[in-house]
Amino acid sequence: MLITPSLVLFYVAGALTLGGALVVVLSRNIVYAAFGLLASMMGVAGLFLLAFAEFLALAQVLIYGGAIVIVILFALMLTRIEDFENLSDHPQWPIAAVVAIAVFGVIAATIAATAAPASERQGLSFTALGRSLFTDWAVAFEVASLVLLVALIGAVVMVRSGGDRD
Repeated sequence: MLITPSLVLFYVAGALTLGGALVVVLSRNIVYAAFGLLASMMGVAGLFLLAFAEFLALAQVLIYGGAIVIVILFALMLTRIEDFENLSDHPQWPIAAVVAIAVFGVIAATIAATAAPASERQGLSFTALGRSLFTDWAVAFEVASLVLLVALIGAVVMVRSGGDRD
């Protein structure tokens, strides 16, 4: 087996993604979990770069790596510590672990049974992507933005009607 630079970068990005995900799941400190999420998102962006999906890598870094993690950290800073004093582990975690292992087994078996395509990799220009996004997929793009707007309004309504403290 020939070890190429792209294979090495794939393993590094994969290890960063999986390591960050493990920190998110196993960390008892929410701040460490947020930084683990950031590391995992950067690993996913690296995987997108290896797949010649530069736009997705850029969106991954800007939206998930930047905005989402910052919002999580701001929410943590604005939350009272008394709200977290009575938290404990959920008693159904063994069932969740068995289901997660089963789903992992199904995904791993599917990957092992699927042959990798032997075609040449090629990138897509930002111009072609933008043209396709705003001509062929314009309706789906607008529907997605409306769904996000409704979710945002619903979150604001739920928070505002949840309590009387300001």
